[in-house]
Amino acid sequence: MKFLFDDESFDYETLRAAGFACYGGAELGEVITTARRIPDGDEAAWLREWEATARRVHSLGEAAASAGHRVSAREALLRASNYYRTAEFYRRDDPANDSKARELSRLARETFWAAAQLMDSPVIPVSIPYADTTLPGYLYLVDDSGAPRPTVIFNSGFDSTLEESYFALAAGAVARGYNVLAFDGPGQGAVIREQGLTFRHDWEAVITPVVDFALTRPEIDSTRISLFGYSLGGYLAARAAAFEPRLAALILDDGLYDYHAAHERIMPPFLSEWIAQGRDEEANAVAALLMAVSTTTRWALRNGRWTFGAASPADYVRRTADYTLAGVADRIQCPTLVFEAENDLFFKGEAPRLHEALTCKKELITGTEAEGAGEHCHTGAVLLTLQRLFDWLDDTHATQ
Repeated sequence: MKFLFDDESFDYETLRAAGFACYGGAELGEVITTARRIPDGDEAAWLREWEATARRVHSLGEAAASAGHRVSAREALLRASNYYRTAEFYRRDDPANDSKARELSRLARETFWAAAQLMDSPVIPVSIPYADTTLPGYLYLVDDSGAPRPTVIFNSGFDSTLEESYFALAAGAVARGYNVLAFDGPGQGAVIREQGLTFRHDWEAVITPVVDFALTRPEIDSTRISLFGYSLGGYLAARAAAFEPRLAALILDDGLYDYHAAHERIMPPFLSEWIAQGRDEEANAVAALLMAVSTTTRWALRNGRWTFGAASPADYVRRTADYTLAGVADRIQCPTLVFEAENDLFFKGEAPRLHEALTCKKELITGTEAEGAGEHCHTGAVLLTLQRLFDWLDDTHATQ
């Protein structure tokens, strides 16, 4: 579903930014005029122009806040947060030591928190105990009554952030009477940036402490805790659910059975063989050629190297081998909703694979191009996707 760019990665990421307009994360005119100033595939221009838009809108938000215009400030700051995240997206040469990437990421977090304090329903920052540290999170509440309510845990993915949880899930959840507990885990958001913790395949080690924390909150109904996996979270959440019996339901947007297989499908067979054999010098040389001609490949391999703690693209791809639900999917016991995207740029074919492997009560919903929901994570169709998600969850809870 072409939007504003010929470059498939630029096009998808622009649609992603624009798609959050339904919950105040973007203004369509701002997205279009920003995109017009960016040549196809020019990552330097991408950062420059999205940052310029973010800073302009940020200034609008600060001015409105200073003048006591609460709603105007909140709206502008929410958009600025999304634009800062978008600006930083391709900055992956050396993100751990990149001052510009750190600055933009920090601004995305700060503007979101400033907006959150101006919302009509409570947003509580939380620290979730994990190993010998804590994971940052937000608890989005329906109201301040303290009444226990059904709650969805938001588990983000390969590059999504804690702040993105508001647009992707929490705003729609709160409007329907659901709380949301969102967090950054290892490899994600502020955790990879500030703590250097990388992804792990045994994600139950992350979700079990999150559920433990959720059970300490009186606002959360302990019998109606669901887990939502977003993008790579479609694997992570499913893996965790196989070992976490306290979940009332599982939602995967989109379903991901084998993360490693998704990489192998887009690589020449000889390259997969070289990586498996440890012939990294040759494999990395070929990967460099692929990265030179594909924005999607260049970004994915750089982001993977960083968030998986890998030494090279070949090392990263090899590390994904453990990220499979083979021998695990049939252990999931709670009712499960699997979303599929007809034109998934990254994980095409994985959702039906996962759905087939499940032995629990299950449903598969395919978002199609004809209805504008065919892109990865149904970007551009947030309202339709959340309608399907929460109607299913309402019905699931009603029968439990």
